[in-house]
Amino acid sequence: MNNYFSSGFPPPAVPGLEEPARCDWDFSLSTVVSSTANATVSDTLGVIEFDPSNTILATGGIARKIGIYTLKSLLPQEERQSIAFLDHVNACNYYIFTPAKLSSLRWKPGSSGRVLGSGDYDGVVTEYDLERKVSIFERDEHSGRRVWSVDYSHSDPFLGASGSDDGTMQIWDPRCSEGGGRCVAKVQPTATRSSVCCVEFDPFGDTLVAVGCADKKAYAYDVRRITEPVYTFDGHTKTVTYVRFLDAGTIVTASIDGCLKLWNVDDSRLIRTYKGHVNSRSFVGLSVWRHGGLLGCGSEDNQVFVYDKRWGEPIWVHGFEAMGRARDRFDHGFVSSVCWKQVNEDQSTLVAGGSNGVLQVFFGKRRSET
Repeated sequence: MNNYFSSGFPPPAVPGLEEPARCDWDFSLSTVVSSTANATVSDTLGVIEFDPSNTILATGGIARKIGIYTLKSLLPQEERQSIAFLDHVNACNYYIFTPAKLSSLRWKPGSSGRVLGSGDYDGVVTEYDLERKVSIFERDEHSGRRVWSVDYSHSDPFLGASGSDDGTMQIWDPRCSEGGGRCVAKVQPTATRSSVCCVEFDPFGDTLVAVGCADKKAYAYDVRRITEPVYTFDGHTKTVTYVRFLDAGTIVTASIDGCLKLWNVDDSRLIRTYKGHVNSRSFVGLSVWRHGGLLGCGSEDNQVFVYDKRWGEPIWVHGFEAMGRARDRFDHGFVSSVCWKQVNEDQSTLVAGGSNGVLQVFFGKRRSET
């Protein structure tokens, strides 16, 4: 398996435009988690989310269950020399079975990692109490249309948002209407009701909430005046599948046009376009490691890609081929979800999930300056 480009680095950039990308990190595959049963399309992992403490991992997807893992069980020794091969049955702490396929998971701020929100293919937003392993709140206001994404406000954790195939983003509060989660704001970004594929509140304390839509654009709204977007990010040629705040001034978007794009929030200016991964039809995940300035995504050629925000070419690529005990169950699918551990240190952890249900955990260490 070749973890890097055969040449070590991407070709030099055009003089005067951008210096060649360089990788300041050494990444290695640490753990592979698969199943003893044959993998099928129903095993696809569509979302991976670390809890606020970065010690618990939740996964969800088409198999209609939420898997809860501890990072300690997935990464027993961060700098081990050999790859650990685990089975989901032993690695997973427990499952919560859900009534529908899951498209989104998000930990609720201020709940000490106890409450996990989900959006599903039946158009329902559900919150689960992980201590009791039961649902404690349900909201069905998207006319049965698939909920692609859910998120919570960081300035007011009681506020949640959901984006759906019904063409709306709705902001709701579980405290309203006797726990029914009354919609406190609703926006339809496009007149044609293009699907809202992703929502994310600004995690840095501002009042913005960003959405990505099937009309090829992303928008940012001020939650205090939600009627019209305050910023529009127009540059993709196909559906925007993900939007992530990288820092207080920049946003990253992903699209099935095969590109990631970095935008300046204040003036909606495009800063950089990232190319290399393959993405023309599927949700392949997008995660940003804010401290390290790294972007991670999957690819339809079954590889994990890492970009440094400073360069448009990937700095590291790893094939998702199954190894060892997992090899017989490899189905040549695609990498469908990724998530960075958000820790302020010179070591990084990236977890990726595949369409065959396999989890792979990668450990990264910043290279010493010479």
